[in-house]
Amino acid sequence: MSRAVESDPHVSASVLAAYSYCEAVTGRQARNFAYGIRLLPTPKRRAMSALYALSRRVDDIGDGELALDVKAQRLDDTRALVARIRTGEVHEDDTDPVAVALAHAAAHFPIPLEGLDELIDGVLKDVRGETYETWEDLKVYCRCVAGAIGRLSLGVFGTERGALHAERAPEYADTLGLALQLTNILRDVREDALDGRTYLPADDLAKFGCSAGFAGSEPPAGADFAGLVHFEVRRARALFAEGYRLLPMLDRRSGACVAAMAGIYRRLLDRIEREPEAVLRGRVSLPGREKAYVAVRGLSGLDARNVSRQTVRRRV
Repeated sequence: MSRAVESDPHVSASVLAAYSYCEAVTGRQARNFAYGIRLLPTPKRRAMSALYALSRRVDDIGDGELALDVKAQRLDDTRALVARIRTGEVHEDDTDPVAVALAHAAAHFPIPLEGLDELIDGVLKDVRGETYETWEDLKVYCRCVAGAIGRLSLGVFGTERGALHAERAPEYADTLGLALQLTNILRDVREDALDGRTYLPADDLAKFGCSAGFAGSEPPAGADFAGLVHFEVRRARALFAEGYRLLPMLDRRSGACVAAMAGIYRRLLDRIEREPEAVLRGRVSLPGREKAYVAVRGLSGLDARNVSRQTVRRRV
């Protein structure tokens, strides 16, 4: 996402500069995320870029090379910054452009900033090297690092006036975040193993003979790796199906944004399902032209209409 922030007579030059910085961060690092937020109107696109830039900062602390105690301190500092944003203590002349942009966004959209505290909690789990025995355990982590992002984003998107069951929108946004995170975990299983991290539940690994881990480019001897991947893919598909019920509740462009981001991950899931062992040989990804196609499909509203029809059929 390389476009500059448009001038706006209602937004000061310092805030515009802060948003411009966040959009540059998003365009440089967001990959799949950037395809979706391109479809948003300017105010929402700016706000989403600010959310991404702060979230990226938290993730970078967790993934960096700093000593564990330094990481923990940096995360505490970021939590304090979020508290300052929440209480209106960040002003336009602050030297941190991400804080300035997010403070402006939070003043104009009902963003549940406590979701950023949840994200920090999740990254602290990474810093501590936590592992997960069951899917219920892993869900807690996924809700922190991805479900919270879904709920934060919903604060920017909003729901359409009169949308049926709109009170369940945060739940669906959270579930869609879980679907994306589980897809990420499958895609990055070897990369995470090389970093000393295991996310898939120990119960599932044991069930399919994969407890030895994934440090090599081949599955553990005697393991049913394909069975493990297909089991987790089915779980992710069920989460996508539930989370997609959010789409008809959103306005056209917000729905297009969500459909584009989720659609990219669903296609990644399709690739992983077709060739499970590919995730042990390198990162599975989609070419740019396919991501662009998914974005156009999202803008057409086709996915939202499909979900609406399926919901009607279930009620009949």
